[in-house]
Amino acid sequence: MPAVVYECDASEAAELKKFLEYDPYLDKSLDDEALKKLHDDKQANIIFSRQEFSLRDGASLGLSKDKSYLYINANEDFLKGADEKLKKSFKSIRRAPNGEEQKFISIIDEEHNMGNAGIGAIFGG
Repeated sequence: MPAVVYECDASEAAELKKFLEYDPYLDKSLDDEALKKLHDDKQANIIFSRQEFSLRDGASLGLSKDKSYLYINANEDFLKGADEKLKKSFKSIRRAPNGEEQKFISIIDEEHNMGNAGIGAIFGG
């Protein structure tokens, strides 16, 4: 699956985090009729919490301290709709420049590899 990285102003990071974690199907305030309408709403069914994602501040990545970076690893159909939904919902969000995108993807890959190596060591792999 492809991975992409977005950047946004750090001032929008808290709102973005809530947005990414929201799953309308787990929202107890929605009644059955509202849930039924969700099934037909393509944008509402772009649910980030069901995908692999990571939101980090730029300073922790050695990038701009004024930016937050969002990593998403999902299939291309999801990413196409996600791009539209993110840009509609957040004023400052945009695809990260290629160098920054590759740096963040490398960090995530390294973290996964270290995690897998740790699990392997625990279970004798």
